[in-house]
Amino acid sequence: MSDDVIALGQPTVGEAELAAIAEVFASGWLAGAGPTCRRFEERFAAATGTRHALTTANCGSALHLALLTLGVQPGDEVVVADYTFPATGHAVMWAGAKPVFADVRPDIWTVDPAAVEAAITPRTVGVVAVDAFGQPADYDELRAVADRHGLFLVEDAACAAGATYKGRPAGSLADVATFSFHGRKGITAGEGGAYVTDRDDLAAHARKLHTYGVEGALTRAELSDLPIPAFTELGYNYRLSDVAAAIMLAQLDRLPDLLAAKRRTAARYGELLKDHELIVTPHEAPDREHPWQSYVVTLDPSIDRGAVALGLRRRGVQCTFGTYASHAQPLYGQTTPCPVSADLFARHLAIPMHANLTDAQVETVVATLVDVVASAATGR
Repeated sequence: MSDDVIALGQPTVGEAELAAIAEVFASGWLAGAGPTCRRFEERFAAATGTRHALTTANCGSALHLALLTLGVQPGDEVVVADYTFPATGHAVMWAGAKPVFADVRPDIWTVDPAAVEAAITPRTVGVVAVDAFGQPADYDELRAVADRHGLFLVEDAACAAGATYKGRPAGSLADVATFSFHGRKGITAGEGGAYVTDRDDLAAHARKLHTYGVEGALTRAELSDLPIPAFTELGYNYRLSDVAAAIMLAQLDRLPDLLAAKRRTAARYGELLKDHELIVTPHEAPDREHPWQSYVVTLDPSIDRGAVALGLRRRGVQCTFGTYASHAQPLYGQTTPCPVSADLFARHLAIPMHANLTDAQVETVVATLVDVVASAATGR
């Protein structure tokens, strides 16, 4: 990427990650689910306020494991937050069930608990909430809905490492939570994910399923005899490599500084854009801490978002849309409208957000965005 292009997202990596990788190389255990994965899992469980963490190949595989371990069967329905990358809905389909999408709040873009309740049918077995761009959903209200109807609750915390809800860390807010370590996430190994829970039974089952349905090699190596595992249940290869886990250990050390840097950037964006009538800045609920995985503005309906995106890119500012109104994707065949999500899908624009942005770059992004939006408003 050219030095004069301001990146939409950018990992913060360097000597600490390289040293961690070198340590794994020296150990001779590079494969998945090894001792470095175990070290990271212990630390990540502590960071998320949970008893158990399991590293996975990505967040989608963690979501699939969540649904399988919670007992989802073909023919079941699972209510899913509509405004999300389709991996959330895909995971429900991977489990053989039907995702039923529920609309979201217009202010913080997380699933509306009233819409969740309205979507419940006799076939509903659970709810998957999504922490939109990292900001946690309304988990107290969602838990009340789930308990009232005898449903499980999953937190799709793909973007939410370091976030909090009423003082509790993201990951500790549902029966199971899942995280992503993709390259645009707050902490990253390029790819990867995690499954976290307080329940011993779910954690044990997930660990078995993520290694083809048997105990992993590390567990077997710790035994005094030569166990030959029997395959009694269909499992998957959802393991994270120890190389990636080493990177994640270094990234976890960086997390407080990364969060602080992005909070400063979000505050600066808010200051510079607060009086612009055609651009609405994102809202942080007062009882939660937003990790700012992305910074997403809402453009006035009169503005041609495509023209704005083209103008920004031509001037060296990367951008993209927010995320998907899942119910509108042809794969799912849902006919129930989610008007709030559909409106956000049409008007959201993500602008550069990462911990490496300088003050000068933030000011350039804002000046360019304001100028391009003004041009789009006048049709120049």
